[in-house]
Amino acid sequence: MARRRISSADGGAALAAAAAGAADRQTTAAAVRYALEELAERVPGNSVEVRVPPFGVTQCIPGPRHTRGTPPNVVETDAATWLALVTGTLSWADAVAAGKVSASGLRADLADCLPLFPGIPGDGNS
Repeated sequence: MARRRISSADGGAALAAAAAGAADRQTTAAAVRYALEELAERVPGNSVEVRVPPFGVTQCIPGPRHTRGTPPNVVETDAATWLALVTGTLSWADAVAAGKVSASGLRADLADCLPLFPGIPGDGNS
């Protein structure tokens, strides 16, 4: 199980602020990190590394464990795209097709894992 650093209350508030377009850098960072923690908890594993620079990184999805060098399965995106994906205002397929997500490796498809928080409406600008 993933170690929580951001409480559900703080993470939910940060996600809501970010989805409403009212988040500063610190709030955006909290929202991104909270969503990464949630992903790692819901889909535990070490075969895919999810990166949202500069705010955070996590590993998820069951499978072979990666220990050295560049992981074979990597997902990378920016904070706005990540938050749109986790709230459901952007689909995985649309994000990949638009080049907003870099997904490399056989296991680097998070379509079945997202959205994490579909009840949080976005501002439509993601």
